[in-house]
Amino acid sequence: MTRVLITGFAPFGGESVNPSWRAATLVAAEPPTGLTVTAAELPCVFGESLDTLRDAIRAKAPDLVLCLGQAGGRTGVTVERAGLNLDDARIPDNAGRQPIDEPVIADGPAAYFSTLPVKACVAALREAGVPAAVSNTAGTFVCNHVAYGLGHLIATEFPHIRGGFVHVPWAPEQVTDGTAPSLPPATVAHGLRALLTTAARTPTERDLKVTEGATH
Repeated sequence: MTRVLITGFAPFGGESVNPSWRAATLVAAEPPTGLTVTAAELPCVFGESLDTLRDAIRAKAPDLVLCLGQAGGRTGVTVERAGLNLDDARIPDNAGRQPIDEPVIADGPAAYFSTLPVKACVAALREAGVPAAVSNTAGTFVCNHVAYGLGHLIATEFPHIRGGFVHVPWAPEQVTDGTAPSLPPATVAHGLRALLTTAARTPTERDLKVTEGATH
């Protein structure tokens, strides 16, 4: 039985909900066959989010870690290819912190690639009927902070686990004017179950060799 830790964020930026946490709890409540899934909520705070993530990994001893975040404006679920060693916050986090051009980890490498089979994960989402794509940027806010931080934790403290970061769109109730794209958290959770099943059985080095690149 593969042990999975799935995380989502607390609401931020004046929002009352965060679809990443809603989706995470739905997956944990009804996990895919063959997987045990535990959910942990991360604070939308630089530094503290990584402390909470590390504590959850130590407590749950997962084989696989999937961190989720909100990406308002994106049309589908996006599997992040890498996290950058850069904090450059356009808005303050929930503790009022707003780092500018600071490293996530001092003297760390420039980036960490996901250790999930990102293209196979995207294919699994699409096969489940959920719009999805590979993303080459997780931004420079707390989501990227966690995407990079997870890579660093795997590289330095937990080399036996695999993990990566996925962004989810706004939930419908967050789009008050009806013009921006959104997905119900239940739909996202349905796709994430397929993603996790694929990630658990597909070694990173056996990822699909298909085009998912971008020209800009």
